[in-house]
Amino acid sequence: MRTFLQIKRFALRGAVMAGQVGVGVVMLLCSHFVSPSVAEEPMPEKIEFAIAIHGGAGLKLEKLSEEQKAERVAALTRILEVGRKILADNGTALDAVEQTVRALEDEPLFNAGKGAVFNAAGGHELDASIMDGATRQCGGVAGVSTVKNPISLARLVMTETKHIILGFHGAEQFADEMKDRPQIERVPNSYFSTEARRKAWEEVVEKERQKQKVEPGKGTVGCVCLDKHGNLAAGTSTGGLNNKRWGRIGDSPLNGAGNYADNKTCAFSGTGVGEHFIRNSAAFQTSALMEFKGMSLKEAVEYVVHKVIPADGGGVIAVDRAGNIVMDMNTAAMPRAAANSTGWSEVKLAK
Repeated sequence: MRTFLQIKRFALRGAVMAGQVGVGVVMLLCSHFVSPSVAEEPMPEKIEFAIAIHGGAGLKLEKLSEEQKAERVAALTRILEVGRKILADNGTALDAVEQTVRALEDEPLFNAGKGAVFNAAGGHELDASIMDGATRQCGGVAGVSTVKNPISLARLVMTETKHIILGFHGAEQFADEMKDRPQIERVPNSYFSTEARRKAWEEVVEKERQKQKVEPGKGTVGCVCLDKHGNLAAGTSTGGLNNKRWGRIGDSPLNGAGNYADNKTCAFSGTGVGEHFIRNSAAFQTSALMEFKGMSLKEAVEYVVHKVIPADGGGVIAVDRAGNIVMDMNTAAMPRAAANSTGWSEVKLAK
């Protein structure tokens, strides 16, 4: 194809051959030919940082009053600001993820930390994981029962041990050794209880006693971030399944299943039926689709959510290295919020 300058020179040569009148006509045509650099749309503002959070897939909106819905929107808005401010102030994605997930764990409306569901024994067992996209270092804890903010213990597993995941009594022992760290606060197991969760647990116990069908719970919290340094990070935390038994561990503490971050591709946090995310390596599969098949973040997340995870099985929040955010689910609702450096933000409960 000829360039603009080649076309203009050709037109001028034609004008000379055609005489003075031809010159006028051709110059008029050239004056209306705009070079590609002028015709292009203004470049979109570069996204310097981005953050997304979720409060768990599977929320039954029809069971909530307008006031209860407004409470969740307000909580998500407030908690999103925790991480957004860290990123805006040039903080790291890891710090933003940890502090934002801690805030989610402290909010009784969500199934993580305070407000965690009950296990079959009438107590609480908490799981969490965190991952650094710059190094792919990661840490996780499963079945902790006295650590107020499991996401912080997961980060210490990543930075202070040679291991990746610690569980139950071992994780509690590690927390004992980290007792001088201000971010590791211990609480009685009863701290995590709320009346709403107790009522939900009692309903499930009664249904199971009567051998009625019980829908698996899908509550989790998570955060994904891109910082100004170009690094990605992800963190996920949960109380697990309502009335879970035998030390069940879901996808939330497993990096590659329910949580993942790699600077080459994306940061991912999943929520839903953990067994689906585990058997499909959902978080890593999303990253692999981007890296090895060249899919965009949107294409990869849509494929995993709608073709890999069974219907009504869960949802995903993710951000890529360019700051693009995707929040998708195959459930009726997933409380979520997101923002970036351009001033854009949104908070939603349903699809």
